[in-house]
Amino acid sequence: MTEQEFAQQIGEAGGTLYIVGGWVRDRLMGKEPNDKDYVVVGLSKESFEVCFPSAKLIGNAFPVFLVKINDVSCEVAFARKEKKVGAGYTGFDIVADEDITIEEDLYRRDTTVNSIAMEVLTGNIVDLYGGRQDIADRVLRPVSEHFSEDPVRALRAARQATQLGFSVSDELIEAMKGCREELKGEPPERILGELKRALETKQPSVFFQVLKRAELLETLFPEIYALIGKTQPVDFHPEGDAYNHTMLVTDKVAAATDNVVAVFAGLVHDIGKGVTPEDMLPHHYDHEKKGLDVLKRWNERAKFSNLWMRAGALVIEEHMRAPLMQKPGKITDFILLLHKMASYLPPEDFCHIIRADHGQLPAYLERYTELRDVLLSIDGNMAPEGVQGKALGEWLRHQRVMACTRWLKG
Repeated sequence: MTEQEFAQQIGEAGGTLYIVGGWVRDRLMGKEPNDKDYVVVGLSKESFEVCFPSAKLIGNAFPVFLVKINDVSCEVAFARKEKKVGAGYTGFDIVADEDITIEEDLYRRDTTVNSIAMEVLTGNIVDLYGGRQDIADRVLRPVSEHFSEDPVRALRAARQATQLGFSVSDELIEAMKGCREELKGEPPERILGELKRALETKQPSVFFQVLKRAELLETLFPEIYALIGKTQPVDFHPEGDAYNHTMLVTDKVAAATDNVVAVFAGLVHDIGKGVTPEDMLPHHYDHEKKGLDVLKRWNERAKFSNLWMRAGALVIEEHMRAPLMQKPGKITDFILLLHKMASYLPPEDFCHIIRADHGQLPAYLERYTELRDVLLSIDGNMAPEGVQGKALGEWLRHQRVMACTRWLKG
């Protein structure tokens, strides 16, 4: 069934099919739209099921069906309106029936640029809240006073700002501030989901800067907020405090790689500086060790994946040591460690983080692949006859260190 056939059947049954939200926004921006969100107006759930008996009902709080359109399984929702009756994203009474209009459905949405609909059969645009003008002005504004009723909308707005490159209106900042208390009780997976999407953009710092402006950074990410005001030696960090440095590094890593794990590792590389005592500033002795503790405590709340944790811990522990290594034995061990950890953090991404943090790479990391291959070309099968057990490990390391020494001398 094509999209037009689907829309025509809905029309013949007395309803109207719309596409809403991000797809319409991106199309109006001249971008390649992604997934379509369909909304049916003027048709009851029962009538829809009669028209499309193969549609699969998946919505619990309100009707959402899976329908195969143009050979793609698509979600089709019914226009709805909501009334806030409790805390968090579950604290709503939802009404979804044939009497709900597209205007009412769009009114409950978050920002004006996401509250635009397109009628499928005619292509007519429904824009009641100034979304097209805000797209032209590249600004995010809330649709209504209902913005703060779902607190995670504050994170979505910050994420949209970095994804779209839009500014955030003062009106939206005030609405975001109204989300603060309820955000404290939100499930960690909802917050983590928005963090991940923000780190997948090319300028994640915008996400944190918008949250900071809305006075939500301390509530949501206290480990990042704690970096504000933690001064650093000016000779090494003219960009300012540990927070500004972290934002700069995170953006540089995001620009260099599409690996969100690496961007997260860049975000947390100096996280230990947030607990540096005031009387120690601008120095941050042992911030690597402290950073591992901070990351562990953050994980107790956020429930990061093992992949994120292993990559973050590697960078926290090694980001200061790696650029300063000169002894062949330490370099050998570290190259082999990076090789071992490659499934968690590719060595090229580790190098992106070090370059972003220090401005350059040491020669042995610039030519990591070459040195790694030299070391791995030596294995236990090459050991003299009778060398085994502990002695075999010692022989193997010695040979590799000697090979590293020769390689370093060039």
